Amino acid sequence: MNETKFAGLLGHAALKVWPDLPRDAQEQLFAAAVDDGVIANSLATFLHDRHPRTAHPPHPTRLAAAFDGGEEA
Repeated sequence: MNETKFAGLLGHAALKVWPDLPRDAQEQLFAAAVDDGVIANSLATFLHDRHPRTAHPPHPTRLAAAFDGGEEA
């Protein structure tokens, strides 16, 4: 097998387990997969359309700011 075939296999596997991955793993895979904003936006849309359950709660700083009535850090 060549590198392209292995990359395809790993890509398909990542899509299968995406909603079960921890947020930091999702973010690392996403960052490694994209190299510009256009591709990033398209990939984000694809992932959210395919796995709507992957929506994560806001980061704690945003949550805390909302309760304090303050601005996000």
